[in-house]
Amino acid sequence: MIWVTSNVDGEEYKEPFSKGIMSRSLNISYIGSKRAYELASEIEEELIKKDMSVISRDELADIVLNHLITVDPKIAEKYKSLRLLRNSKKPLIILIGGSSGVGTSSMAFELANRLRLKNIISTDMIREVMRKIVSKDLSPVIHKSSYDAYESIRTPSLKMDKIVEGFITHADVVNVGIEAIIERSIKEGISIIIEGVHVVPGFISKDLMENNNIIMFTLMIDDEELHKQRFYLRCSQPWVKRSLENYMENFESIRKTQDFFVEQAKIYDSHIINNIEINETINQMVSAILEKFVGVNDVR
Repeated sequence: MIWVTSNVDGEEYKEPFSKGIMSRSLNISYIGSKRAYELASEIEEELIKKDMSVISRDELADIVLNHLITVDPKIAEKYKSLRLLRNSKKPLIILIGGSSGVGTSSMAFELANRLRLKNIISTDMIREVMRKIVSKDLSPVIHKSSYDAYESIRTPSLKMDKIVEGFITHADVVNVGIEAIIERSIKEGISIIIEGVHVVPGFISKDLMENNNIIMFTLMIDDEELHKQRFYLRCSQPWVKRSLENYMENFESIRKTQDFFVEQAKIYDSHIINNIEINETINQMVSAILEKFVGVNDVR
């Protein structure tokens, strides 16, 4: 058996080498799980040939990098860049926003797997906590959905679209919780992905967004029919309680909130991604993250 050692706060820990874990780490450019597992097996064979029963994590990473260079220099370069990102002492805070149905939850999960991040929080969960704290009488908009919050505005503005106004009021309340999580992540050094319909460009305080370890993405779906298809797929899942009929009745409102997202993203320079294909979206995200945090301009 091959043991991999790590040093944490001066203490040495070891765990058995795993081809499964290694293959997930190697699947950095969607080379496919089969090919990634083959590469992990080749690396294991190399360790066995060198009669290495114990190896440090850094030594293993160097061996992996050298092996990848012989296989594909582009994959090796991406592995090297991601390694630098993962070893950064600063927490990585990724914000993914977009209107209902554009796929913020799915993309957050995929991106966390790619970057090997453990912490994901949905703004829907933040909203649920706040609903327990803030009564319906005190803040009726938070007890509605983002696209129908306008129904709870007591004195609507005459100068703004009522749907957009309701969305702004709704998201602004949840934003208090989002900022609290960002502040705690920075203070505790915890990398995290925060995703949901309440992650709106321009809503989070400028002081927080000026931290160079925070990056924001705005997802959208330009094609209306494709956007509708995402709701059909979502509602086909047995655990989804909200009905397709509810989404379709409010689809025009959801599209209006998307238009607002895109407008805000252009004003506040958030990365706008038309989320059509999973791999392409994740590749764009990873490229933007590495360009900002590692200084790598082209890792695709």
